[in-house]
Amino acid sequence: QLCCPALFQMSPSQAPGRAVPCLRCQGTCPGFQPHSWRKVCRSCRCSQEEHSLCPELQEDQKLGRLLSGSRYAWLTTRPRGAGGLRLYKRNRMIVTNPIVSRKDPTFSTLTYEWAPPGLTQKLATQYMELIPKEMQPVAGTVGAWQRRQQLVRQLPLHDQDPAQCRGLAEGELQLMEDFIRRYKAEALGVGEVALPGQAGGGKEEGKAQDKSDAGTTPPEAPKPPESTNGALEPAPAAGHYRCEGCQQAVPGDCPVVYAEHAGYQRLWHPACFVCCRCAQPLVDLIYFWKGGAAWCGRHYCESLRPRCAGCDELIFSEDYLQVEGMAWHKKHFACLECETLLSGQPFALDQGSLLCTSCSQGRRL
Repeated sequence: QLCCPALFQMSPSQAPGRAVPCLRCQGTCPGFQPHSWRKVCRSCRCSQEEHSLCPELQEDQKLGRLLSGSRYAWLTTRPRGAGGLRLYKRNRMIVTNPIVSRKDPTFSTLTYEWAPPGLTQKLATQYMELIPKEMQPVAGTVGAWQRRQQLVRQLPLHDQDPAQCRGLAEGELQLMEDFIRRYKAEALGVGEVALPGQAGGGKEEGKAQDKSDAGTTPPEAPKPPESTNGALEPAPAAGHYRCEGCQQAVPGDCPVVYAEHAGYQRLWHPACFVCCRCAQPLVDLIYFWKGGAAWCGRHYCESLRPRCAGCDELIFSEDYLQVEGMAWHKKHFACLECETLLSGQPFALDQGSLLCTSCSQGRRL
């Protein structure tokens, strides 16, 4: 069981994810030791995010990279001296409430590490109240920690940056770059929070980018796939709004989520805007649209390309191994414990873990 992340602190001298005790193993792991090609710790086999999460600056750089070159580049900024690097303009929200008492007035302050952009504080606060309390990204709480874990899980850096991939063979780099360019143009989206019937009103955020953004956004915003055309579709008549997720009626004063790719006749309760595959809330409202539904980045990419069960990277070769619905690069079809290559050798799958027969028998003892 994972210990409470709110109590975990990483010393400034520790590099992200390196030599940090595993939160899941609770003391049995001596510290994160990066594997040469797996996205896990060599000591305990847990992922890096179970040891520590990267600094917020690196998170904002990752999301800045994802959104740049798309119609959502207006959610990024280029800091001075950063060259072509773009940062995610993550919207923090600080809510201050007076505490009524007989003594001198005092105030309580809540800091949300992320909030939907472009809203009044009242509407943003209403939005937060519609999310389960344990998932609200209040600084220093489990909810804020879970949001950051979702960023790592739902939007892997190695799905958007070929430089982070060690499984790419010669000639596959261009295939991956084309794959990324296409999903940015056709599927990537960021949900919009508004009151029912008030979204998609010809907002000009994208056009209001500073001139330094020139070249980062495609000259023509592509039409959303699968028959939708955003704001051109009529919204339901007042009083007839219904959540796409739970199919329950939505009152006109309740903030909801719109997905541009879905068209503005469809809306979701904040807690119902989830990935159609894993049913997890879509972190920071970032979604990928396919087949008439919203997906998280991880599962969208997996729906189009196989993912190596060894290195967690997408496979862009047609020459790979597949067993019981799982896929591997040939060079990564190896025992999880002893690293012996198993192509042409007997093996066992133990709850998704690929093992040689010796290590599989050792687990049973």
